Amino acid sequence: MFSENKHRHFRLGLLAALALVLTLALAACGGDDEEESATPTPTEPESYTLGLAVSTLENPFFVSLKDGAETAANRLGVELVVKDAQDDVEQQKTQIQELIDAAVDAILINPVDGEAIVPAIEAANAANIPVFTIDRSAAGGEIVSHIASDNFAGGRMAAQHLAESLGGSGKVVELVGIPGTSAAEARGAGFNEAIGTFDGIEVVAREVANFNRAEGKSVFAAILEEHEEIDGVFAHNDEMILGAIEAAKEAGRAGSIRFIGFDAIEDAVAAVESGDLLATVAQQPAEMGRLGVEAAVDYLKGEEVPASLPVDLALITR
Repeated sequence: MFSENKHRHFRLGLLAALALVLTLALAACGGDDEEESATPTPTEPESYTLGLAVSTLENPFFVSLKDGAETAANRLGVELVVKDAQDDVEQQKTQIQELIDAAVDAILINPVDGEAIVPAIEAANAANIPVFTIDRSAAGGEIVSHIASDNFAGGRMAAQHLAESLGGSGKVVELVGIPGTSAAEARGAGFNEAIGTFDGIEVVAREVANFNRAEGKSVFAAILEEHEEIDGVFAHNDEMILGAIEAAKEAGRAGSIRFIGFDAIEDAVAAVESGDLLATVAQQPAEMGRLGVEAAVDYLKGEEVPASLPVDLALITR
């Protein structure tokens, strides 16, 4: 009887031991499952669609800006939809509305007109689409960040160099860009503030040529007819100054006039090297495009973006 009880207790103990081992094994398996489920599953990075509304792609400066933006977009894996307004503010407003209707994630705007573009920016604000401005600022609406060179400083830089090249005296002309654009206003203000510090220099003409080479030529041709003495010319961009140089050559007066432009486009740099152009203020449009796309992507990812992103200037001389 004692032996039989002993065997029965042994069997019960063995069964209990086996049950314990099984329980521990199942617990161990359960732990592995919990650990695996706590490990995040890798996901593809979020893709964004950005809109880029450019004033005109007829100007090489803005072509470079677009190219810089496209290069950055390709590198970051985002889609970039480019709209060319051809310097028509109403067309640009329509294009921005198209980008809003397409529900892009952010819009980068190079305004044709800083005042007139405000309703379009406000429409994007109402649709909760963040807006960034590039090269030219806007007069209103909510802007996350403005990416540009210091156009006022560039105007001062041009005035200083022109005045020094003239020995502090002479008669000069200013060719003005599109009225209402921040670039024209800031460059003109910087130029006139600095040139006004030279008592021997007189601004004899200040005419609008709308950032256009053909207009720069025709406007300056008319100025040449009105003024027998012109010693220097500053234009708010290179397109206008290159047109002015053409007019001066046709009038046989190019050799006696010093010309300074703004933007350092390829034709202007070549003109500096040949001696036709005294200097041009160099911006970095491709860098503006790159910074604009990077700022938009950073903002969409929840990162903090400065309200202003400055791009360095330099004076290109021979």
